[in-house]
Amino acid sequence: MAIYHCSIKAIKRSEGRSAVAAAAYRSGEKLINEWDGMTHDYTKKRGVVHTEIMLPSHAPPGLSDRSALWNSVEKSEKSGNAQLAREIEIALPMELDREEQISLVRAYVRDDFVAAGMCADFAIHDKGDGNPHAHIMLTMRPLKANGEWGAKCRKEYDLDEYGQRIRLPSDAFKSHRVNTTDWNEQAKAEEWRAAWAEYVNRVLVEKGLPERINHRSYARQGVEQIPTIHMGVATTQMERRGIITEKGSVNREIAAQNKLLKEIKARITRLYNWSKEQAKQPGEKRSILEQLRQAQNASKPTTYGKVKALKESAAIFNFLMENGIASMQELYEKISAMNSDYYALRGEIASAERQLSKLNERLSMWEQFSENKAVHKRLSNIKPGMRDTFMEKHSAELILFDAAAKYFNDLKASGEIIAPQKWRAEVKRLTGHKDELYQKMKSMREDIKAVEKIRRTADALAKTEKSKKKEQHEI
Repeated sequence: MAIYHCSIKAIKRSEGRSAVAAAAYRSGEKLINEWDGMTHDYTKKRGVVHTEIMLPSHAPPGLSDRSALWNSVEKSEKSGNAQLAREIEIALPMELDREEQISLVRAYVRDDFVAAGMCADFAIHDKGDGNPHAHIMLTMRPLKANGEWGAKCRKEYDLDEYGQRIRLPSDAFKSHRVNTTDWNEQAKAEEWRAAWAEYVNRVLVEKGLPERINHRSYARQGVEQIPTIHMGVATTQMERRGIITEKGSVNREIAAQNKLLKEIKARITRLYNWSKEQAKQPGEKRSILEQLRQAQNASKPTTYGKVKALKESAAIFNFLMENGIASMQELYEKISAMNSDYYALRGEIASAERQLSKLNERLSMWEQFSENKAVHKRLSNIKPGMRDTFMEKHSAELILFDAAAKYFNDLKASGEIIAPQKWRAEVKRLTGHKDELYQKMKSMREDIKAVEKIRRTADALAKTEKSKKKEQHEI
């Protein structure tokens, strides 16, 4: 089925990466980085099913060559911590055939990136494992009309109230940097993510398929549902082969919890709307027990039916007595309270889920940090002449370590204490608390069941009375 995945990140030289190496890997080609002389050979890579370069109309034709394009980018960046390219990774709908997938990506790239002046290099990967996806590499500098790379930003002087430049004690003028494009603005990323969902959904509609994707989280969509965790390709394949995995079990539990929340909400909503209307009726002051007796007397059940009716009457009677309900108005008030209890419990569950999500993210990053720490430590002991080879061989581990290290540095900068043991203990406590909340949610079923019996009985009485009135009218 179609799933939504659209990640956006920068390829940075400060992380030991290069645009040429990234392009070689994604295209499955052999490219030489003229900036540092390194050769990147990925001609044995499997699963590359399509590659394509798309250029704005004013770009030099020579940039349609992959090596020329990304070597030109590498040479234009002089800094050791330069951002070389932007990469967007998107999941492709399995409902589409290969040509449809290519056309979809091509239209998205053309309209949202190339039309804005970016050079784009995209590759579609599909190993036949149920995870077709595309990598879109984009240039970050604007191209001038003469085909040369322009600046990412320019200096702009600050002016005083008289429109004059402000001189600093150093004798220089006060200034600030202004981006020459809006490609780095946060709103742009949101726009691109939303656009991908729109393009996919448009194609699904055209093909008459019911599936739809959404770039927003459940919370932003207003959907009261707990999101499942991302399993990844390996875990998904194991589950398809019937192998039970921890992540798969978690998702099955979440699916069951979402089903429970949806069921309880639907049942309470139906009862709430029904009791609200019943409370407005002229006969609502009549005792509920009186109405139930009338309904029971009006029916002519079998022996089995009589026994069943007596049991149901006993359960209803106990429910009414325990809750002090004598009239339909009081029943409506009880259901209103049940409705409020549902949303209060749902709020507590959502709060626990948010905290668990945050803690699990931290623990996941801690695991990532710990698993790749040894490789990072080995890098510091590698001789200078061998560092590039080592970094190329272990680029994945080093990138993961750097990402985790940055995550924890940012966490510490915000005043948080790095305490994995404490996080695990809190996860255990919150999981127990969440389970208790779900048990309370399940226990609401008994009261719902009792009210549903009252509704069925009341509806049966109303039907009988309506039938009698019709007979009298006919006479």
